[in-house]
Amino acid sequence: MAESTWPGEQLVVAAQHGDVDSIAALVAGSHPNVQRFARSLCVTPEDAEDAAQEALIILYRRIGMLRASGALASWMFRIVRNECLRRARTMLRDQAPLREGQAPPRDVAAPSAEDEVLHRMEAGRGGAAVAALPADQRRVLIMRDIQGYSGQMVADALGLSTAAMKSRLHRARAAVRHTLRVTPGSAPGGNAHENQDN
Repeated sequence: MAESTWPGEQLVVAAQHGDVDSIAALVAGSHPNVQRFARSLCVTPEDAEDAAQEALIILYRRIGMLRASGALASWMFRIVRNECLRRARTMLRDQAPLREGQAPPRDVAAPSAEDEVLHRMEAGRGGAAVAALPADQRRVLIMRDIQGYSGQMVADALGLSTAAMKSRLHRARAAVRHTLRVTPGSAPGGNAHENQDN
């Protein structure tokens, strides 16, 4: 697929050495991939567009800082991810929480107290299970299972072989399954059936 192809290494090397035409071609050739990263990582389409533009500006200005010409995809992924995270933090900081007794806006249906508690418990357990993973497993799990990238894209973005990416993903999934199966208050080795599929 042409849209998922990053510019060739020869173009990257020429851009690293300051060739202006190569830098412009590199930015143009990277744009579809950067946009796709941003759309999957950012909260809103507007943030995605802004994050993609910011990442392309950084690419244009700092291509000389890229150490390995083959690491363009993972470098750009990190830039987009950091920009999307920065924007999400800013949005959360800017949203004032409802004060006690304050009603939500009229166009937002308020969930029941039971629904809210159940949602928080489920989200909290799932988020805690993912957050407890080692960083290398967490990145693979999020990119593959939450953001929906193909296995090859995840491997390329993280600089891994496909086999290493699959191994980390398997360990991450098994750890999250195990954590979610253990109910609060039960003993961590619990049930003999829990470890059969790992």
